[in-house]
Amino acid sequence: MMLKSSLSILVLVAASAAQDLGVPLSWRKFSDSRSKAEHISIAQAGIDQLTPQLDASTAQFNGIGYWQAGNVISAMANQDHFAGTTTNKATVLNTLNTAFSKYQNFDQFGFNDDALWWATAAYYAFRAYGDTNALNQAIATWQHVSQFSIVDGGRVSGKSFSVPATCNGITMTGAVFWRPTADDQGVNSITTGLFLTLSAFLATTSSDAKYKNAAIASANWIKNQNMNSAGLVLDSVNGHDCSRPNDWLFTYNNGKYIEGLAVLADVTGDQQWYSLLANLVNNAVKTNTWEGSDGIITEGASPNENNDGVGFKAVFIRGLNEAFVRTTNRGLNILIHSYIDVQYNALLDLASNGNTYSSAWHGPPQGFTAWGQLAALDVLVSAISANT
Repeated sequence: MMLKSSLSILVLVAASAAQDLGVPLSWRKFSDSRSKAEHISIAQAGIDQLTPQLDASTAQFNGIGYWQAGNVISAMANQDHFAGTTTNKATVLNTLNTAFSKYQNFDQFGFNDDALWWATAAYYAFRAYGDTNALNQAIATWQHVSQFSIVDGGRVSGKSFSVPATCNGITMTGAVFWRPTADDQGVNSITTGLFLTLSAFLATTSSDAKYKNAAIASANWIKNQNMNSAGLVLDSVNGHDCSRPNDWLFTYNNGKYIEGLAVLADVTGDQQWYSLLANLVNNAVKTNTWEGSDGIITEGASPNENNDGVGFKAVFIRGLNEAFVRTTNRGLNILIHSYIDVQYNALLDLASNGNTYSSAWHGPPQGFTAWGQLAALDVLVSAISANT
């Protein structure tokens, strides 16, 4: 059924008592009345603005980086998945094949998160098109990265330093190193969250318990080791001396953990993951860390140049949308729908120039930039399912 504005307004006065999942009245335009066909058309038009920037010989898009290119391919595959189309199939599969053949295990620059962005895109392609070659690419990359996941007792492959079994009395099992190089000591939430998410997705395709067990270990590490007192996901920990180099908070760490939890909850049926998911979503969409009282995300607003942070919020929205399509918690469902529509309406009303979008979602509109388009695509795609 369509989640029209009347439904969104109704739930404003009927929030979940346990978790207060009510939609804040201060949020700007938290509903949308467009048809599914309109949402599909708008999203595809946004994709079509970026695809001419693709260099098919290198699997790169002009104007954005390698990991960001993997996220464009993810958005294209998810567009077809949620729209029930195959419009982007050839581009998605050909680009994945090029990247996998040119860069072993999708790793062009020696970063496990880069490999996992692309491997997850390959899984989305399998989900959208049933392409087993894409699934095999995801599995091979998972197998490669799994050797850099810390297992019981601080054991991990390929590192030239000792890895503690615990940090601050909490196990390090399930954490994944950011880089495969022998001397790099960093473990972080984005690499671990990506590994969790891919593991959980692969667990839906296989009876092999290693995928589910890996997902559980990584989910527990983030929950117990790398969340702050406000219930938001932190960034990184040193995997040798347990120091925390910063207290950074980014949308994408929370978004990828949300996505992984949503899939893991379905895989295991374990109530703890459903509960943690609801609490994390509620915290993440209502924090003032990356948004004001209007609910519009301000992180990564960079009209003049690309940077990594531009694409973080796209990952956040994608994770929220995965939770939306999977949850049976009606209050959580309405909260996510409303939040996605806040971003969607901001893009269309404040930041659009035809079918191109600024990375500053409060506007003003500007000419085409690849990074602005990248940031917008997951919002445009997520609006398809979040309003159905």
